[in-house]
Amino acid sequence: MKQRTLKDSFSVKGKGLHTGLIVEAEFCPANDNHGIKFQRTDLEGQPIIDALAENVVETQRGTVLGKGEARVSTVEHALAALYAAGIDNCLIKVNAPEIPILDGSAKEFTEKIQAVGTIEQIEDKDFYVVKQKIEVRDDSTGSSIVVWPDEEFSIDTMVSFESPVLNNQYATLSNLGDFKDDISSSRTFVFVREVEQLVKNNLIKGGDLDNAIVIYDSPVSQDELNRLADIMNVPHKNVTEFGYINNIPLTSDNEPARHKLMDVLGDIALIGRPIKGKIIATRPGHTINTTFARQIRKEIRKQELQAPSYNPNLPPLLDINRIKQLLPHRFPFLLVDKIIETGTNYIVGVKNVTVNEPFFQGHFPQEPVMPGVLLVEAMAQVGGLLVLNTVEEPERYSTYFLKIDNVKFRQKVVPGDTLVFHLSLMTEIRRGCAVMKGYAFVGEKIVTEAEFMAQIVKNK
Repeated sequence: MKQRTLKDSFSVKGKGLHTGLIVEAEFCPANDNHGIKFQRTDLEGQPIIDALAENVVETQRGTVLGKGEARVSTVEHALAALYAAGIDNCLIKVNAPEIPILDGSAKEFTEKIQAVGTIEQIEDKDFYVVKQKIEVRDDSTGSSIVVWPDEEFSIDTMVSFESPVLNNQYATLSNLGDFKDDISSSRTFVFVREVEQLVKNNLIKGGDLDNAIVIYDSPVSQDELNRLADIMNVPHKNVTEFGYINNIPLTSDNEPARHKLMDVLGDIALIGRPIKGKIIATRPGHTINTTFARQIRKEIRKQELQAPSYNPNLPPLLDINRIKQLLPHRFPFLLVDKIIETGTNYIVGVKNVTVNEPFFQGHFPQEPVMPGVLLVEAMAQVGGLLVLNTVEEPERYSTYFLKIDNVKFRQKVVPGDTLVFHLSLMTEIRRGCAVMKGYAFVGEKIVTEAEFMAQIVKNK
């Protein structure tokens, strides 16, 4: 799958939930590998903040990103809409310290993304593939987020409040394509009993009965309700029984749970990569959501490249017979068994290492270890197949390596190991020369890495 960006720019304008300011945000297309970024156009130098978990500076009633003195808050609804639309690259220009709240949901963002459309870019999407259970838990609040391996992406969300109106609710998103109809119009919510404290904390200055679900679930006199309305600068509303006191009815019985799911989606967008995995969020909030995103970011930073997924049950893209048609190598020097994945600028190959390899007779009889030079050679052969994939009639060409740099051996390879190689182009192929970065994995661990320069030559 390729990266995506917007076909054209669009703008949204409205009140900021917490500042009460009239805010305008422009969503602009961006180049490959740009990521999602926010730009404060009202500040000197127009600073840019990457939408990444390590830039989260506050999570009280919304996710706040910061860099230096610059801040952008209430980013989660816009990020959820971009994530659901599969957008990898976008620059969001905003003229205030927060994104407009609009109607309290992601509906307008989603509709405008759909209206301008998206376009496929050149670079491949860089998924984070969940390969084992990852859990983040806060025992003090009962909140947790767990992600399990899965072929696709999905979220289950469960909320629980000590409230006779909003007690236990559940929402699920099994397919991002359902976000527009099932999730995007779900609005943020607040309890009447929370309003005064939020105002004292200099928050929700732009809140009203049109951009948030307001839940009345504990006795408050009408005089007190009128006083809170005056504090919020909204019209008085007579309330006689517990329930939702909005001007606009709920879009669904579980709209609050659906909104919490939207917040989870917006906050995990701060991982900076789309996920393949199943997320189960229990009593989520911005604090645990962004803690989870930081945890995944730490996993990503541990190594430059995640180990490719290898399913031996799937048929190869190139089997050994096709490889022998493309490479001149033969026993005992053909060191790649199959190719399982290719992209515009990368390839993934596999070699099964057995004790019958002839080099184990001398390296070493009592402690068989695959020679490092042959690990590099095997990596080079996979890289050769990547380069040959760029020409017509590849059988008529050969690749010759001109240079090998920055070779590192991290772990020995022994009989019984399955080597998975990932080779990618570091630059475009120019004048028949290709520069590649290669990794060899056993399981999730990098065992060897190197950089290559190769030349492709037509056979005489």
